[in-house]
Amino acid sequence: MQATSPDWTIRPETAADADGIRAVTVAAFPSPEEADLVEALRADSAAWIDGLSYVAEVDGTIIGHALLTRCHVNGTESLALAPCSVAPEHQRTGVGTAVIRQLLDAARDRGEASVIVLGHADYYPRFGFVPASRYGVTASFAAPDEAFMALSLGDGRSVPAGTIAYPPAFGV
Repeated sequence: MQATSPDWTIRPETAADADGIRAVTVAAFPSPEEADLVEALRADSAAWIDGLSYVAEVDGTIIGHALLTRCHVNGTESLALAPCSVAPEHQRTGVGTAVIRQLLDAARDRGEASVIVLGHADYYPRFGFVPASRYGVTASFAAPDEAFMALSLGDGRSVPAGTIAYPPAFGV
């Protein structure tokens, strides 16, 4: 699935996008740790799901990226949303929101049931995320209730209760 706006195109990641994704992720965060995380997740066949890494681009330059990888909640499959990156000069323009919406739609289309995110409590509710505690989801580390969130992808799909197990690349 590909979406466009007057300013950018949103599409699934291709093999040729790795350097551009690294560049936008390094630019968006204060250290290269998030970019290293993307590469480690891409190399983890148990975590990586082809078609659930999306980019936004302008004139062939990647300006945004969001990624869903496989995680488990109490042994049941779910998805982890992280990291999400937008080039600083394109932040607050709707790029991040558009990439995440397309990515979540792709997960729904694949029949995925739920997504977990640890992120900004004022940002992710716009997509339908609520505190994960409402579903009985916990983390194995300290996380503020308002920032540790979950989303059911609808149509009778449920968020499993229990403790999340992130892919090893997350280091938790």
